[in-house]
Amino acid sequence: MSLGYAQKLSNKQDVGAVGMPEFFDPPYILQHKVTYSFLLSSVTELQFYAFGLPPLWRSLGGATCYNCTEGKRELAGSIGVSDLCISLKPLEINPENIKGWLLVALQSKHLVAFTGAGISTSCGIPDFRGPKGIWTLQRQGKGIPDASLPFDRAMPSLTHMALVELEKAGILKFIISQNVDGLHIRSGIPREKLAELHGNSFREVCPSCGVEYVRDFEVETIGLKKTPRRCSDEKCKSRLRDSVLDWEDELPSKEMNLAEKQCEMADTVLCLGTSLQITPACDLPLKALRSGGKVVIVNLQGLEELRWNESYYVILLVMFDALCRLWVVFTSLCGCFLYHNVCFSLERLFLLNNLQQTPKDKQASLVIHGLVDEVMSGVMNYLSLRIPPFVRVDLFQIVFTRCNRLSDKRFMKWRLRVTSIHGQNAPLPFIKSVEVSFPGRPELKVATLNKQPFLLKRETIAKRSLCIMLKMNLSQGCGCAYTTIDFPVDFEAPITDINHGKDAVIQKLRETAIRDNYCGQLSLVEIRSLSQPKGEIAAFAVTTNICAYSSVPAYFQAKSHQDSRRHSRAMDYGYYAVFLAAIEVNDDGNMPNPAEC
Repeated sequence: MSLGYAQKLSNKQDVGAVGMPEFFDPPYILQHKVTYSFLLSSVTELQFYAFGLPPLWRSLGGATCYNCTEGKRELAGSIGVSDLCISLKPLEINPENIKGWLLVALQSKHLVAFTGAGISTSCGIPDFRGPKGIWTLQRQGKGIPDASLPFDRAMPSLTHMALVELEKAGILKFIISQNVDGLHIRSGIPREKLAELHGNSFREVCPSCGVEYVRDFEVETIGLKKTPRRCSDEKCKSRLRDSVLDWEDELPSKEMNLAEKQCEMADTVLCLGTSLQITPACDLPLKALRSGGKVVIVNLQGLEELRWNESYYVILLVMFDALCRLWVVFTSLCGCFLYHNVCFSLERLFLLNNLQQTPKDKQASLVIHGLVDEVMSGVMNYLSLRIPPFVRVDLFQIVFTRCNRLSDKRFMKWRLRVTSIHGQNAPLPFIKSVEVSFPGRPELKVATLNKQPFLLKRETIAKRSLCIMLKMNLSQGCGCAYTTIDFPVDFEAPITDINHGKDAVIQKLRETAIRDNYCGQLSLVEIRSLSQPKGEIAAFAVTTNICAYSSVPAYFQAKSHQDSRRHSRAMDYGYYAVFLAAIEVNDDGNMPNPAEC
């Protein structure tokens, strides 16, 4: 979270549990948990052929069996620690049915992510309740920790960008965030697929017309107070307000209602980097369990039991692995004519990924203790999805105005100012200083503008054109030191309006930065003429950061192989991957040979 945000909050004596210890699952446990959880979510509402599965599933320590068609609960073996629902129905062998059910399963899943401060700690933003959290240090009488970079320059983490790719792939339907750092919006998550329960330090809202403004600087206030800026709608012009909540502020009903609706619709709620301490937000994930229907939780016990009884979990995974191995052997020996149909009904799955114990651990289907970035990296590798690079593009404008000297028309008085696109008086945090020079005009003195407003005033001969070169020195946290602009001026030529389209320019700059693997590229967005005073406003876009992410964590790395993607999954994940791969149907409509997967 923002250190400035923590300082702006009103004083509160009781901020809940702080100094929460962090626990790490051993690498082999972490790998199994990630693979296991996404295997289960991958076969939601999926029918597949599996010879001998019913008795083997009973050996997992007991399973509660549902008949999905009749909605009746039947006992399938002794009841163990976990409840896994299996429905057995007669099956007509039809490979196209398998392919169709696979498509239905992938299209019908409704994954919702619930994120907290833990997904932003790798961005250089401290959390609140961890061993080195802001409130933990305050309770210990220590000062607020120093930030590793300016808050406005924080870049999305691997987890942020993984969520972007999951959303683009249609897997992730919605994100509910308790963070105010604005990194979900900055990473590329559509606003309509995001609920920011506690607000956004970079977002202002018009209380009259509801228009939102996302800034490249941190808004000065919190607590839904008025800011110095006004709505840009000429018919409105109301004073804007910040969107960040203080302690006593109620959660915004628009965001909360949308979050509740999404959790009730979710078949999977993935909690990332949150201690689930702040109410009522922390209760939202549980709505997936309370929304009716057949609710099945793969319960691997709470944190405390798991720490002293970890062997039980290992045994469960080993048995599951053995099941998959036996399945492969049986299918390769017996062919497809003896298969049963098994439908996994995992209509509500609640997953937690956190380093700290949370009040909801015992109600979660699976608790993974590890760094969120590493876990999400494993997930993306398992799904064969590439984590997109993050490219930040910032905008600014040059305002150039001029007028003739009253006493001598041969001279032109002009002003050049580098400003924010959010207004001439708005902060421009990514530019540290501006150096102005005049190539080919040695008689004109070079100027250095070291602070805002970046303003230069000069007088030159009116009939002689100028070429002004600006060197923009960028601030700490930018990926390049500076960028340069050639700004030609012809006092006698008319000004022509130009508009290349902001979105198109930004997209092209991002593609160029990814292709060339560096930042600092600059492009003109638009030129608008001014009548009073006479002049022009030129808007520019510049790439200031690029960051690539690896989707293969250390504990998931495997030897490179030249076979197909399906074979690569089998190499990385053993028979779990074979189990999934074998439900695929070849292009010719035939079942693949599991022994060749």
